[in-house]
Amino acid sequence: MAPVTELFDQLFGDRLNTRLLGGASEPIYIPAGLSTAEAGLSPVEIYHRLYFRHDYLSSALHESAHWCIAGAQRREQLDFGYWYSPDGRSVEQQQLFEQAEVRPQALEWMFSVACGQRFRVSADNLASDQGASSDFIAAVVEQAQSWCAGDSLPSRGRLFIEALAKQFDCAEPLSQDHYQLAALD
Repeated sequence: MAPVTELFDQLFGDRLNTRLLGGASEPIYIPAGLSTAEAGLSPVEIYHRLYFRHDYLSSALHESAHWCIAGAQRREQLDFGYWYSPDGRSVEQQQLFEQAEVRPQALEWMFSVACGQRFRVSADNLASDQGASSDFIAAVVEQAQSWCAGDSLPSRGRLFIEALAKQFDCAEPLSQDHYQLAALD
């Protein structure tokens, strides 16, 4: 875990005043200067904090993906200003979740490939019998392939992919060959 958090901090710590931190019971993004009393965390800090769950690599990569996609205004809001409906979502809520998660999960997949880790599409809804829909999985594949083909990969995401690939000795992390539906079985 340390190489990923250290790499993130090297790339974005000073440049964008952001730190990637593990050990949280739930992932959360807290902008610099925001009081964290309502989040039950440490007092106001001078840097932005991107917390991931416990010390799970997949959580670190997923939260990094959200951060890499979020624009400047979103990065000034607690948890990027996104809504989150917890585990046990209805079918309608799950559809909204899947629509919002296509890009972050595609980018997480690319980060996973770059550091040689297995990726699984997540429905993040363990309390229901709903898994990730086939449409959602197909959309994640399509988004990753589109970014590999040169379609506006977020610049911070590209920088992190390239740094991860160098750190973990992954050749061609932006090759569409990595991002096939069969790779998600």
